[in-house]
Amino acid sequence: MSTIGKALILLDLVAGLDKDIGLTDLARLSDLDKATTRRFLVELEKHGFVEQDGETRKYRLGAAPVRLARIRQARFPFIAVAAPFVRVLAEETDETVHLSEFSGGRLATIHVETSSQAHRVIVDVGSTLPFHATASGIAFLSYLPQGEIDRALSKPLERFSPHTTVDAGEVRSLVRETTERGFSINRQGFEIGVISTAAPILAPNGRPVGSLAVAAPIARADTAKMLEIGARTRAAAKAIAESYYGAKR
Repeated sequence: MSTIGKALILLDLVAGLDKDIGLTDLARLSDLDKATTRRFLVELEKHGFVEQDGETRKYRLGAAPVRLARIRQARFPFIAVAAPFVRVLAEETDETVHLSEFSGGRLATIHVETSSQAHRVIVDVGSTLPFHATASGIAFLSYLPQGEIDRALSKPLERFSPHTTVDAGEVRSLVRETTERGFSINRQGFEIGVISTAAPILAPNGRPVGSLAVAAPIARADTAKMLEIGARTRAAAKAIAESYYGAKR
């Protein structure tokens, strides 16, 4: 492996952690000796990619990756990157596909490709997607830490239809099922006559930033069909993440 490759592995390790890390642990995780690890860290710190705490001597992600991420975001906005994948999925399934993003504590629809069929599901841009009552919400919850899931389900859950799951324990079961499968399926939980499937869009650290969903009239889509569409949705969500953040090597 090249010198640059080894340094980037170190950077990737530091970026993926939710706390500062010491030289010894970084050397162990990267399978490099301490002297080599330190040499790379010194160079990465010099250029702002990592920074060292003056008291603990541990390392964290520096400002340079954040600056580069902002530049990329400005040049390649999330919707612009995701829209082609949303459009292809809509063409493949011939159903309504919508993209949501988490911001300000809520999951909201930011882009929609509506089905060309006469009998179709309509989703409005800007609409809020309740975590417990929508396929998008369940998919988003499925990759959050347990504590955050508990907080999201701690308040009384609103009933939007006779089929809405309002028991927190049952919602947790749906979340576990979604985590294992990689996509959720929601049957009329938010709107009568609609069945949906969704997959989370994950940042490089594994946290969800939004969801990709396909919504269909329940009269046209049974469970078997939604399982097939769900697998396509999961693949498309992964492709969006790789295109937006860069494929993880």
